[in-house]
Amino acid sequence: MKTSLKLLAALLLISNFSFGQEISKKIDSIIKDNYKKNPTVGISVGFIKNNEEYYTAYGNLDAESQIKIDKNSIFEIASITKILTSDLIAQAVIDHKIKTDDYIDGFLPNAYQLHKNIRNKIKISDLASHQSGLPDIDFAKLIELDPQQPVNGITQKTLSDIINNCTELTDYGKYRYSTIGYTLLGQILEKVHNKSYDQIIKAKIIDPLKLKNTFTKDFDVKNRTTGQNPNGGRQEFFKWNITAPAGLIKSSASDMVTYLKAILDQKTAIGKAAVITEKLFYKDDKREMGLGLGIVTDDKNTIYSKSGDSMGQSSIICYNRAKNWGIIILLNQRNSKMRQNLLNEIYDTVLK
Repeated sequence: MKTSLKLLAALLLISNFSFGQEISKKIDSIIKDNYKKNPTVGISVGFIKNNEEYYTAYGNLDAESQIKIDKNSIFEIASITKILTSDLIAQAVIDHKIKTDDYIDGFLPNAYQLHKNIRNKIKISDLASHQSGLPDIDFAKLIELDPQQPVNGITQKTLSDIINNCTELTDYGKYRYSTIGYTLLGQILEKVHNKSYDQIIKAKIIDPLKLKNTFTKDFDVKNRTTGQNPNGGRQEFFKWNITAPAGLIKSSASDMVTYLKAILDQKTAIGKAAVITEKLFYKDDKREMGLGLGIVTDDKNTIYSKSGDSMGQSSIICYNRAKNWGIIILLNQRNSKMRQNLLNEIYDTVLK
C-alpha cells in the first residue's frame, strides 16, 4: 500500500509538471506570435500555476540596445500599484488600525478641510472601489503641459484645492475611476503608520517578499526598459511624487509572480489581506469591484484583475484563487488594446 501511494504521488507530480509545461508552451507561442507581428513592442510575461513559475519574454530593453528583455527587466506597472495599495489598506484593517467602512475624515492630513456637505459620507472602501464621488485630476490638461512628466503638475496644494473646493458628491456610489482616491488612501496609510508610503510599501511588501526588481523613488538601473508612447516615440518613466500610491511603482515579471504567490497563499500577511480586497464592494450592470480589483465571475471561475497604463507602458495582472494560477503581462509601449487582447487569448485558449 505504501509503495502504491508513493507511486500515485509521483505520477501526480509528473502529471502536474507536464500540465504546467504544456501551459507554458502555449503561452509562449501566443506571445511569440504577437512579437513577430509587433517587433517594436517588447514584452515580459510571468505565469504561476500551483506554485510553479513560468516566464517568457521578447524584444530588447530599447530600440538602441542589444540587451534582451527577460523576467527581471523593469517596467512601469502603473495602476497595478493600486492593488499593492489596497493590500496595504487591508493589512491595516487586519492590524485594527482602520476599518473598511470608516469615514475618511479623521484619517486625512490637515491640508484637507472637507466641506460640511460631504463630511462623514466617504468611506475608505469608497475610495478603494472608485465610488467616492470626489472630483479627480484633469490628466488631459497636465499631459498638454508636460507630456513626458504630467504628474509633475500634481502637488499637495493641487489636491487640497480640488478636494477643499468640493461642495457636493454628485455621483457618490457610482463607479468613476479615480487617481485622487488612491492618492488619499496612501496618505491615510501614512497617517495610521506615521511613515511615508515609500517606507510602508517597503516594510510590508517589498522587503518581506525580497523583491529585488521592485522600485519606488530610485529606479535608475541597467535592466530598465524604455517606454514608448502609442506612436512609438520615446517616453520617460514617471518620477516619484504624491500620486505614487495610485500608480508609480516599477517592477518586473519575476517580482510580480512572487507577489502573486503571496496573494494566493492565505498563510502570508499579503495573502490574508488579499482576501479582504477580493470582497465585493461595488456592483453595477457593467462591473464588479473589490478594493482596487476588477471581479469577473461565470459559472466556473472567479477572476480578479487589474490593468495599468503609464504614458509609455501597459500592463495587466490577473489571477484565479480557486484554480491557483496567476499571470502578469508587461509591455514597453502604451498599448492597452494589445495587452487586453493577449490576456483574452491566453485565457480563452489556455486557462479557461
